[in-house]
Amino acid sequence: MDFKRIEFKTMSSPDEIIISSDASGQLWNSCLWDLQSGTSLLTFKGGTSAPRTLDLINKEYLIAASNTKPVLHIWPLQKKESNQMKIVCPGIVTSLTVTPDGSYCIAGIAEKIHMWQVCTGSLLAVLSRHYQTVRCLQCTDDGSTFVSGGDDNLVIVWSLGVILAECGNFNTVTKPRHVWSSHSLPVTDIHVGIGGSRARVVSSSLDQTCRLWDISSGELLCKFVFDVSIMTVTMDAAEFQLFAGGSNGVIYSVNLFEMPIRNERHFQDSTENTSSVKFQGHTKKVSCLSLSFDGTQLVSGSHDNTVKVWDVYSGQCIKTLSHKEGFVYVEKLSVMLILYERKTRSFEELMLYSSMRGRLGVLKN
Repeated sequence: MDFKRIEFKTMSSPDEIIISSDASGQLWNSCLWDLQSGTSLLTFKGGTSAPRTLDLINKEYLIAASNTKPVLHIWPLQKKESNQMKIVCPGIVTSLTVTPDGSYCIAGIAEKIHMWQVCTGSLLAVLSRHYQTVRCLQCTDDGSTFVSGGDDNLVIVWSLGVILAECGNFNTVTKPRHVWSSHSLPVTDIHVGIGGSRARVVSSSLDQTCRLWDISSGELLCKFVFDVSIMTVTMDAAEFQLFAGGSNGVIYSVNLFEMPIRNERHFQDSTENTSSVKFQGHTKKVSCLSLSFDGTQLVSGSHDNTVKVWDVYSGQCIKTLSHKEGFVYVEKLSVMLILYERKTRSFEELMLYSSMRGRLGVLKN
């Protein structure tokens, strides 16, 4: 796509854009969409991306992991030619996150968690506490803590400060801050709220539940029970509502402040429940969810090859972004998305040539 056209298109400086990726890679690896108009702004080509591995490095680079090879794909956002960089990893990356300041890249490879320093590419730590594949990783908004979930049914909270303090001592096994083992089947997704080390965490699982945790105390605050497996979960910034994407294609919106307050709440399709609202439109399981910053629009990705934008208050689908169809293995389709929030720099400035404040190092095994 022509660079001038992108610059003209972004003269309105959209506050938020959607970054999506699917497993086909036939047209592109990842694509940037205008959240308001649903138009494509920019595409990044080369390879395919694995679920839960799409992220931004300091809003200057786009990073994603291949779903078939032990390779990380990295694209610079500032340059006209989005030339792809490839970095070899010790194994196939199954989950990935980057700290909010872009200093550290954390990746799940099989049952281990690898952490690199981005500016030098040095491998700082390899964490071994999960005993099955790590499927999801999320950092707190201050970057002091991150949370991992895996096929071993565990949700584990790690302190970044403790890891950095012990990274030079190879005889020491880093202990996590909390290990939550209440799920009875693999963990499918994790959402970390606002609040740093005092934030709340919600996890989803194939055991048909979502569980709300408090990082500070380590306590389980509430258990939400559905009648389908939950594949993805998120909350609004104020933590008034919880959104859970089911394996049946339905998105459940749950009021977290329903009275009376209970430690366990049940939601079933066969019964009317005034505290929950259903978003229906996907024909296959929902693979990812993300909310706009003001909480008025919900974005969902599904195995039915679509990304849908919903109005939260009415529950209506206001636009659909179609992805490539005709997959040989449809079950491998995974649409991943995150929302880019404009704070100090406009997207227009991001796309123009600029002197980079830092240089991305090569991640070393």
